[in-house]
Amino acid sequence: MVGKRIYRAIFTVLGILCGIGVFYIISFIFSAVPQLPRIVGIASSVIFGVCALAGGIIFFLIAPAVSRAFEKMTQELDQSLRKVPVHVFVCGTVGLLLGLLVAFLISQLWSSLEIVLLKIILSVAVYILMGYLGVAISVKRADELTAGFKNLNEGRYRSSRAKSKAPAPKILDTSVIIDGRIADIMKTGFIEGQIVIPEFVLVELRHIADSSDSLKRNRGRRGLDILNKIQEQYGVEIYNTEHEKSLKDIDEVDVKLLELASVMHGKVVTNDYNLNKVAGIKGVEVMNINELANALKPVVLPGEEMTLTPIKAGKEEGQALAYLDDGTMIVIEDGWHYIGMEITVSVTSVLQTSAGRMIFARKD
Repeated sequence: MVGKRIYRAIFTVLGILCGIGVFYIISFIFSAVPQLPRIVGIASSVIFGVCALAGGIIFFLIAPAVSRAFEKMTQELDQSLRKVPVHVFVCGTVGLLLGLLVAFLISQLWSSLEIVLLKIILSVAVYILMGYLGVAISVKRADELTAGFKNLNEGRYRSSRAKSKAPAPKILDTSVIIDGRIADIMKTGFIEGQIVIPEFVLVELRHIADSSDSLKRNRGRRGLDILNKIQEQYGVEIYNTEHEKSLKDIDEVDVKLLELASVMHGKVVTNDYNLNKVAGIKGVEVMNINELANALKPVVLPGEEMTLTPIKAGKEEGQALAYLDDGTMIVIEDGWHYIGMEITVSVTSVLQTSAGRMIFARKD
């Protein structure tokens, strides 16, 4: 309320000043035309007061309407600007400044003209024309300009990486965060370079944590806990991918992850077997946590003996299954009748895949 009163008072003062300006225009007209009488003395003071008072009253009365119109115009302008992409707005602003600069240089051609009115008309026309052309051309070419700058930056990024031999960024996917082992691996210092957690991975974690399925909900909450732990200990920030134009039309998280890795020239850290295969097809490098874990498991050679306890029957007839402390599955041929008993077996073969390791054995 107080702000509106202040605004109305300022607007009224502005009206008084405009009224005074009108008085001086009238005085100039009367003094320039010989047929008109001169305004002097009391008449001058009366006309001055009337013009100032009339201007103040008119502006005082129209102040609310002008305020509403101005507020509506600013809101519409704000809504329109919100719809304009940032890179288009920036290019348009730069184009406007360049257009005005060119207009200033052109206007110097008639700076020596003695006809002031002609100089003003020519200058205004050139400024409007060049400003419009600067905005129009830069807005139409905004995508090409930003793409050019992006390619230039990528070229500099690649050359700087080639010179410094900096390690590629490591992009974490949802499965490896939920798994949790990545926090321990980062603690050992074996992962070098920038750690990237895309914003869409965080969104997927939140959806899983809000799931109605209790198992999914627990996995999602575990992932969020691991993510908080990583952020607190290593200062890893969430990577905003809104500016990546190539990701906007991709809905699937795994495809978006591989595209981001391709754009950043980074590596995807995962334990998803299927993602590992798709990445190989797309030519994206992958660091699979399961492969690392398998590589660190003790080497078992055919002929070695081990003592273990079968716990259940296998898929094939007569088979029994046992597990080592690291989770490796042992398939025991003809071992079903030893389930629940501690026995000594000999390793016959070892099957190693990216999904895990499987050991086949036989009772001595």
